[in-house]
Amino acid sequence: MKIKSQKDFWSGLMFVIVGGSFAIGALNYSFGSSARPGPAYFPFGLGILLALLGGMILFEALTIETEDGEPVGAFAWKPLLVILAAVLLFGAMLPRLGMVISLPVLVLVSAYASDEHTWLGSIINSIVLTVLSWAVFVVGLKLTIPMWPAFLGG
Repeated sequence: MKIKSQKDFWSGLMFVIVGGSFAIGALNYSFGSSARPGPAYFPFGLGILLALLGGMILFEALTIETEDGEPVGAFAWKPLLVILAAVLLFGAMLPRLGMVISLPVLVLVSAYASDEHTWLGSIINSIVLTVLSWAVFVVGLKLTIPMWPAFLGG
């Protein structure tokens, strides 16, 4: 069988592998019930949906003809490394400096992954995400996430 779109083929394959891995990994946890879902409920369902989406993309890549075969371009190392560094920095900062400092740093550092980012857009994005994260995780879900740095009594 001939691959008619390389981009779709490799992205579909990635979705199938990641989704399948999450679904298989979720089998080690309790599913619970629909009324009281367990820890496996969401990752299993999401993994299956991701794998199905990947399967549809794979099918399209093998059946629908494209003009040039849509070759995969050069690997974008800068965005990958910048976003990875931002997430690692966030994970290290959150317990010590709280969400109010850590989340804006995550957004501002990861903005450098894009060639089109602006300071104003990144600052507005960080404020909105911080407020929404506080509302969802601290107020809504009542998670114990530090909001302020430990030295400020957070």
